[in-house]
Amino acid sequence: MIEREQVLHVARLARLRLSDAEVERMAGELSGILDHVDRIAELELDEVPPTSHVVDLENVLRPDEPRPSWSREDVLGQAPDPAEGAFRVPSPQAEA
Repeated sequence: MIEREQVLHVARLARLRLSDAEVERMAGELSGILDHVDRIAELELDEVPPTSHVVDLENVLRPDEPRPSWSREDVLGQAPDPAEGAFRVPSPQAEA
């Protein structure tokens, strides 16, 4: 079990201000975490290869393939103030 002084020391290192109730709750939670770590340390894991993810990941996005798009004229035709084949936007410096 983690003691109150240890929780206060960690809180001080992390520059956290904890109430008395939070210190007691953190002591219990940190003790639980350390119990889990101890249980994992008891397992025989020498033959288990290291992994970066617990489950296999697949790309869930569609393939990035070229396809027809809108023409520049159609898009700029809807712009409020196009200029020289591009969108005209206010300068951020002009608003300052």
